[in-house]
Amino acid sequence: MLSINHLDVRFGEKHLFKDISQRVHAGDRIGLIGVNGAGKSTLLKIMAGVATCDDGVITKSKHFSVGYLPQESSALVSENTLYQEAESAFDELLTMQQEADFLHQQLALTDQGTELFDSMLQRQGELQHLLEGQDIYSIRSRVEKVLLGLGFQQTDMDAAVTSFSGGWIMRLMLAKMLLVSPSLLLLDEPTNHLDLDSLTWVEEFFRSCPGAMVIISHDRTFLDKITKTTWELSLGKLSVYKGNYSYFVQEKAERRIIEKGAYDNQQAKIKQTMRFVDRFRAKSTKAKQVQSRVKQLEKIEILELSDDEQQIRFSFPPAPPSGRDVLQIEGLSKSYQGRPIFHDVELQLQRGDKVAVVGVNGAGKSTLLKIIGGQLDYDTGEITLGHNVQISYFGQHQAQELSPTLSALETMALSGADLTITRTRSLLGAFLFRGEEVDKKVAVLSGGEKSRLALAKMIAKPANCMLLDEPTNHLDMSSQEVLQEAMAQYDGCLIVVSHNRYFLDSFVNKVLVVKEGRVALHEGNIAEYLHKISLEGDDPKKNINSQAQELAEGGGEHSRESKKGRRQQEAQERQERSRKLAPWKKKGEEAERQIASLEIRKEELETLMADPELYRNEEAWAATSKEYEQCKGHLERWYSQWEEAQGEMEDIEASFSAS
Repeated sequence: MLSINHLDVRFGEKHLFKDISQRVHAGDRIGLIGVNGAGKSTLLKIMAGVATCDDGVITKSKHFSVGYLPQESSALVSENTLYQEAESAFDELLTMQQEADFLHQQLALTDQGTELFDSMLQRQGELQHLLEGQDIYSIRSRVEKVLLGLGFQQTDMDAAVTSFSGGWIMRLMLAKMLLVSPSLLLLDEPTNHLDLDSLTWVEEFFRSCPGAMVIISHDRTFLDKITKTTWELSLGKLSVYKGNYSYFVQEKAERRIIEKGAYDNQQAKIKQTMRFVDRFRAKSTKAKQVQSRVKQLEKIEILELSDDEQQIRFSFPPAPPSGRDVLQIEGLSKSYQGRPIFHDVELQLQRGDKVAVVGVNGAGKSTLLKIIGGQLDYDTGEITLGHNVQISYFGQHQAQELSPTLSALETMALSGADLTITRTRSLLGAFLFRGEEVDKKVAVLSGGEKSRLALAKMIAKPANCMLLDEPTNHLDMSSQEVLQEAMAQYDGCLIVVSHNRYFLDSFVNKVLVVKEGRVALHEGNIAEYLHKISLEGDDPKKNINSQAQELAEGGGEHSRESKKGRRQQEAQERQERSRKLAPWKKKGEEAERQIASLEIRKEELETLMADPELYRNEEAWAATSKEYEQCKGHLERWYSQWEEAQGEMEDIEASFSAS
């Protein structure tokens, strides 16, 4: 178990964290979310001990190990091959094996019956017991299964680590962490460098992994499949939701409704009381009642609404009209340094097509987009654009290619778009560059800010065919949702490279698969494509995914034999959970019905009590006031019952999540 105790961090006048306290228990699956700049990565670094904090703020149980995977890797200096570097995750075990082998040799040279022989024999037995418990003899197969699952090829095993790019180095670091299997995994954007196949493998591994996890990710589908609890960092506070990301979205909306209702009720009561005080302050016959109400006001603990984080707001400009046929590719081929990337590509797209481009890393997805966008030459073939087709291209590293010496406003001015200064500022404002922030230099912008600026620059120029390569990189979840909605409303043609399935599924109608030098176009979205290949048995990761589950659970025959028992146990747990939740769910629903009815009547009474005519009729005022107090009392009791039901249900869910 790891505990965060009263964590408080501030930069100048701004609180990054305000008195945060929380615990991670064995087996917890936690998604850590929040807008860019909320402090997610900083919190993970503090939990991992990479960033310093006061003594006692982070505490952990004895023998509770922590593994941390940063969002970006520093250069890995190693003379090892890929396999050797991954195998180094087992250095401690391998050292024990070497000692056991040495003892075996020495025992053959030592006289039996001596004290030295007995001592060495005892030590060898201890080592053998430890090694067998750690499954020492399966190390090679475990290493290879993890590396293959993460997208490496068998031919890569003997390649030097220094020959791999930064994205593959991140995969190697993730592989080592999965092999070590610490008590708690702290993962900062672990899916950033994974293609669709590797992502499904990692999901299967994590779902079967026994250790605890805290994961930062902007991939909603990934969080929904892996996590059971959500921590939201917002404005220095940490809120906990007992469910995955989809549960969080729903629960947060419900909490805000209840919070707003309580706030509005309190404000109405304060206004009503103030009207009474102001009206009868000068009347001696009402002095005692006025004084009583003034004291009531002084005792009220004023409720405050939670602040909302700023969100980007924009839509793509209308696409200029074009012909029905937008793009036609015939016999397209491209090679790099003598290595063929793809060949004989045939593709035809029409107005309104919204296409997701998928494939393993290195298949040529970005290369294809660059060629269509005129950013890269091709070897053979023909590309024909339809009538009045205007292409706009957003590259994977577009944000990094912005001039660091220019301000946000200057960057937009040099975008080539015909915009007035008012329109430019308005567009920047939609992407959260407001007031003096438009004068900030690109060099000082965060990764998320650069991505927003690059997107703003791209949409400044109207286009009817947009090419986007990983547009969600460095965008938080709320910004992704706004971009997602804008793409769904866009009336032009879209071609998007992204590994974010939830982001794509809401607007794409076709999937372009780049695989082994060929491209194939499928109707439907990502979910429909994955379902289709699963039914056709054309899933190249299917066997590796089953191995991932075995590997995460410990592997071997025992794991396969226990699957049936585990499924039966899971079914029993679901039944038991439903049985325990049922009475509290019923109680909560009844409380919600009563609250809704009483809230309506309370508003009616408040409207009556706001009418000055009511005060002229003391009998009517007394009756209305009495009913209002009764209504308020009933509301408090039903709210209390609703809170009790919610608390009990959360505790039940938590108990099953921890088991």
